[in-house]
Amino acid sequence: MDSIVEDEWSSFVYQWGARSPQEAAVLGEMVAAEPDRHDWRVVDAALDRLACSECGDRLSRGPVGCSACDLSHGFRYAAIETDRPGVPPGNEHAIRVNVSVVRRPQVTSENEILGRRLVLPHLLVGLLPTIEEAQRMSALIKRSPPAQKTRLIEQAIEETLGRRRDRSRPST
Repeated sequence: MDSIVEDEWSSFVYQWGARSPQEAAVLGEMVAAEPDRHDWRVVDAALDRLACSECGDRLSRGPVGCSACDLSHGFRYAAIETDRPGVPPGNEHAIRVNVSVVRRPQVTSENEILGRRLVLPHLLVGLLPTIEEAQRMSALIKRSPPAQKTRLIEQAIEETLGRRRDRSRPST
């Protein structure tokens, strides 16, 4: 999951010609100061390279109540979000939100983290659940016994994928 952010950062740093860690740090500060001018993956990676002046954690990933991290976490949503070719519209937004939740788990319920972690690999390959499918998975998470949550969510994801495969096959 972190590699989708790191790959974009490496490409960004290369394109800008940074030749040292100090130059890359300056780029990180520049990106964090103007998130609306950069892709969300680059913004996330830049924030990872900056230390929070209040809590000392990676900027935007600090504990609940750290005002500097909370502010930076909010600013990350000003970044540019472009759908990738060949995936349903909205898939990139779904990836972005899931990555954001997984990268800052201390502000989200365990149930939400579990669901987001399990669905993220499927989003990365282009799946985009319908609203109804996402709501079904959410309901499963909320009502399932703790010992069965992972298995039941994985099963729901597989059923969703199975329905998609069946619909995409030509009828004979």
